[in-house]
Amino acid sequence: MSNVLDRPVRTAPAPAPPRRVRRSRRTEPAQRTLVSPHSLRSRRGRIIYWTVLTFTVLVFTLVFVFPLYWMVTGAMKSSSELVRLPPTIFPKDPHPEVYKKAWSQMDLGRYMFNTFIYALGAWLLQLAVDVSAAFALSKLRPMFGKLVLGGMLLTLMIPPTVLLLPAYLTVRDIPILHLNLLNTPWAIWLPAAANGFNIFLLKRFFDSIPSELLEAAAIDGASAPRMLWSIILPVSRPILGVVSIFAVVNVWKDFVWPLLVMPDTNKMPVSVAISQLSQQMPQNVLIAALVIASLPAIAVFFIFQRNIMAGLTAGGLKG
Repeated sequence: MSNVLDRPVRTAPAPAPPRRVRRSRRTEPAQRTLVSPHSLRSRRGRIIYWTVLTFTVLVFTLVFVFPLYWMVTGAMKSSSELVRLPPTIFPKDPHPEVYKKAWSQMDLGRYMFNTFIYALGAWLLQLAVDVSAAFALSKLRPMFGKLVLGGMLLTLMIPPTVLLLPAYLTVRDIPILHLNLLNTPWAIWLPAAANGFNIFLLKRFFDSIPSELLEAAAIDGASAPRMLWSIILPVSRPILGVVSIFAVVNVWKDFVWPLLVMPDTNKMPVSVAISQLSQQMPQNVLIAALVIASLPAIAVFFIFQRNIMAGLTAGGLKG
């Protein structure tokens, strides 16, 4: 027993003191801007910065918003006030009933319905053609695919006015079939179907989709149309929204091409109809018609403006 008590007791070694974590002296590089952080910390620098920023925002807001304001308020002025010099900023005696008069007298409902049909058909055809072409160039990669894409991009360098006459002659007499598409919606739908800019946007977005997803689907026996429908399209909603907005707005605001291929008064889009009826209407009624005709395009832009920016930036992330 005594031997046990005399035996030195082994104690557990003291824990080692925690090692001091050496902090790295390297810091993230500061983002360089036109105004240095040192200048922003001074009172004079902050005053100059906020003055320039406020002035720039106000100027750009006035440049973009003032034409809309001038158009909306100009329609509510009387004809005599509209031609007065100097012009009045605010209508002295507003006439909001001018909008109702413009809608009824110019039959805007029928022309806006025509434009809606033209925009709907062009949108559907453009999605079908552009998405298929971009998918083939991005994922299927056929022979001479880069050459085809280069040819599409070269078409963007040709001014649209140069193509007006050849396109008009083609629509008036389709080669081989010898069909006349004037005064039919196909005269607007077919030329708008293939768009090199939209195909390039879609291809850039499809390039960012991992090919492993398509390879796994191919192992499971999925065909190319099945991959496009079940894999590519569900993850491509932002860029599809961008292309859709471009397609609808381009057809809605187009003037010269519908003026050439839609001479029938009953089949005109709203942009051509307002131009044809402008000589018979007072100035304020004409401005009210322009406001009504531009409302759908403005509404589409404000509703989908986030999709526009997201789609444009998503296509340029991977180069």
